[in-house]
Amino acid sequence: MSDTQLLTIALAAAPTMLAVLIGIVINNRQLTDLRGDIDSCFGDVDRRFDEMRDLCRVELRRLEGVLDARLKHIEERG
Repeated sequence: MSDTQLLTIALAAAPTMLAVLIGIVINNRQLTDLRGDIDSCFGDVDRRFDEMRDLCRVELRRLEGVLDARLKHIEERG
């Protein structure tokens, strides 16, 4: 193959490679943005689970206090 033929092939393939490269860069940027959105969403979910766990602990402690008081009252009567 002559130098002219190689140059023609390279110039014909260059726009395709450039278009693919631009597509990859844009797609990567969009995936990075999506990952940030998902992380913030899961951060909110994690926070809500933490709040629910704390609420359950408070309610269980309150229930434990009520049951202890009832048991003490039954023991005092008997």
